[in-house]
Amino acid sequence: MSLLLDTIMATDSFKDAVTGITSNLVNSSKPAESLSFLQMLMKGGWVMIPIGILSVLALYFTIERFLTIRKASRIDDNFIKSIRDYLVNGKMEAAIAHCKNQNTPIARLLLKGLKRIGKPIKEVESAVENEGKLEIYRLEKNVSWLGIIAGIAPMMGFVGTISGVIKIFYTISIEKNISIDIIAGGLYEKMITSAAGLIVGIFAHIAFHYLNSMIDRVSYQLESNAIEFVDLIQEPTS
Repeated sequence: MSLLLDTIMATDSFKDAVTGITSNLVNSSKPAESLSFLQMLMKGGWVMIPIGILSVLALYFTIERFLTIRKASRIDDNFIKSIRDYLVNGKMEAAIAHCKNQNTPIARLLLKGLKRIGKPIKEVESAVENEGKLEIYRLEKNVSWLGIIAGIAPMMGFVGTISGVIKIFYTISIEKNISIDIIAGGLYEKMITSAAGLIVGIFAHIAFHYLNSMIDRVSYQLESNAIEFVDLIQEPTS
């Protein structure tokens, strides 16, 4: 009789074990809850707000300066040829009017030089050089902000890292327990803010140097055309 009872109990225990294993397998086979991109960003906490603002500013300054500099870099060869023809034929007023109709850095630079024709060549060169510096300054406007954002964004990510670590230790001190569930929230904040800050910083850093390289090319074009202009106005007197 006791043997029969032991057999029945063993059978029940075996069934319970099989049921438990089956239940665990079923639960483990359920897909983990996925996070949307927005939900993931919200896990970063309050530090994501300034990082988000910096990302918007970086994108705005990059697009705005890129379009401005690209427009300034487009120098029409026909425009330069027209100015040369006007000067060779002595049509000074036509050359000045042609420059005024063109809203480009090279047109403003040549206009400044045309208005100084008749004065000492050094004064003409100085006027053209100063106008060139002014045009480059206009192109560099707001580009420096990208350099600032490139430095600030990773720092804000580091602030989020410190905030996440503080959150982890504060939760542990309250719960008096160390588990992955307790520290998960702090880890989310720590890792997301660090990644976001680095991404924004890298983008701003690349944009800053790329735009500066574009400005260097425009500067070279302005300088080249300024030299050509000065040589041209000296030809009649040489």
